[in-house]
Amino acid sequence: MEDIKRIPYGISSFTEVVEQNQYYVDKTMYLPLLEQQPSNLFLVRPRRFGKSIFLSMLKAYYDLSQKDKFQARFGNLWIGSRPTPLQGVYQVLHMDFSRVGGGVGEELARNFNDYCCGSLDNFASIYQSCYYPGFAQEMKEQTTSTQKLNFLNWKAQNSGARLYLIIDEYDNFTNNVLNEQGHEIYHAITHATGFYREVFKKFKGMFERIFMIGVSPVTLDDLSSGFNIGWNISIKSQFNQMLGFSETDVREILQYYKDAGWHNGDIDQMIAEMKPWYDNYCFAEVSLDRDPKMFNCDMVFYYLRNYIDEGCSPKQMIDPNTRTDYTKMKKLIQLDHLDGDRRGVMHRIAEEGRITSELFTTFPAERITDAKVFPSLLFYYGMLTLTATDGDQLVLGIPNNNVRKQYYEYLLEEFQKAATDSLDLSNLRSIYKYMAYDGQWRPALEFIAQAYKDNSSVRSQIEGERNIQGFLQAYLSINSYYLTAPEMEMNHGFCDLFLMPDLMRYPEVKHSYILELKYLSAKDYEAHAEDQWQDAVRQLRLYTEAPRVRQMIQDTRLHCIVMQFSGWELARMEEI
Repeated sequence: MEDIKRIPYGISSFTEVVEQNQYYVDKTMYLPLLEQQPSNLFLVRPRRFGKSIFLSMLKAYYDLSQKDKFQARFGNLWIGSRPTPLQGVYQVLHMDFSRVGGGVGEELARNFNDYCCGSLDNFASIYQSCYYPGFAQEMKEQTTSTQKLNFLNWKAQNSGARLYLIIDEYDNFTNNVLNEQGHEIYHAITHATGFYREVFKKFKGMFERIFMIGVSPVTLDDLSSGFNIGWNISIKSQFNQMLGFSETDVREILQYYKDAGWHNGDIDQMIAEMKPWYDNYCFAEVSLDRDPKMFNCDMVFYYLRNYIDEGCSPKQMIDPNTRTDYTKMKKLIQLDHLDGDRRGVMHRIAEEGRITSELFTTFPAERITDAKVFPSLLFYYGMLTLTATDGDQLVLGIPNNNVRKQYYEYLLEEFQKAATDSLDLSNLRSIYKYMAYDGQWRPALEFIAQAYKDNSSVRSQIEGERNIQGFLQAYLSINSYYLTAPEMEMNHGFCDLFLMPDLMRYPEVKHSYILELKYLSAKDYEAHAEDQWQDAVRQLRLYTEAPRVRQMIQDTRLHCIVMQFSGWELARMEEI
């Protein structure tokens, strides 16, 4: 048992993983590729994609103070038999800006300075032998981070030292400032003589190599005049699979622990269960039809940890720890303060599952409220991913059910907050049980339709013929028995809502549903209702002939239901 590798859930230290016999997915084959790029690199990836452990591996590989540990740490990895000439030749300054304290006013600058000073003092103690006795003490005597950087720059140049700067979560500090203190304070520290901008100006020309990782390109754009040497590899196809797990990686992980006797699950079935929840990320247009889609790392380990502990998949497929990620993301992209245009973007994505848009590789913080760049911001935070091309634009889609639930949660919060009488969600969940087990679908759908009719304040927030779809999706999403999929392609058409039974978690579910929603204004209803109804019937019959429908519903009974609205009122609802 001691020889079996532990699962490194939540671990960000490469040396801890390899030295404490934890499972490591080898990413060292990317080191030579990175060395072929320009010297100052910048990469954006969503949270929980293995950014920190990758940078930790980078430091362990290039750090001359750890050179003698190369074989022990890397010997069994891809790079172990193929070391590059740059292995172990750098003095590495590794900084993590998520560790910088917050504050207001002068406290901001002081906390940032204190963290940078501590990092540089630690650097001097590690590499003192590369300089002269007393070097670490002299570094401590420099009182500001700017003085310390100048001091290091002079001493490194005089001694011929080669410096490598690694910054993890480069934008965490500034994102917190932007979120908590507003654009004015953020602008003050990232422009003109702001202390954050000044530090990055010092980095230019001082370090032979720089690698920075974050969750959005916003701060880098605002620093462009102070730090304009970064080469952005975020959407380069060579690095599409550098972070995250491929399906091959996930299969190898699951097989390893099955061979070790830690679980007896069916690998194909486990993969099939995880894919709709954690997979389908693509970060490069060229990779759309060439590379496999990528899994979220932490989610895979969360699933596996639960499977090993309980002998089955987790009841809750979304890791509860990601709740804090969603809360942070909501604040950073200002979901609580969306204007009409951006709210429309959110509703469209939630309702259709996709949006066609230009992908902006960089933009300043002041454009966060611009509806044109909003889809790009959602892409960088992992709320959208590349799914296809449409002429010279890209189709950005919701990657998986984990993210889809976040969109529905946003809609649900918005509707509940706007409603005069909020829906009783506990009562609604009870009704869903009868819908899943007994096929009693009418009470649930009538309950939601009546709530929509009764809340004019909610209806005023949603525009167009698709208004009811977002409302239905939001409230249907709280059921545990179905995966709610909008606009699913079926037999060359797109059904409005497909309730696919989650039979792996609830095998006793006996019923599945396709909902076709139709809307007419009150003045047009009498003249066009019957033609529209017959069109809906034809569409539903076409959908049921799709081979994939039978595969997805398995042995459940499929109910095809048309809901026809006259203005804000449900006028007719029948099973076809």
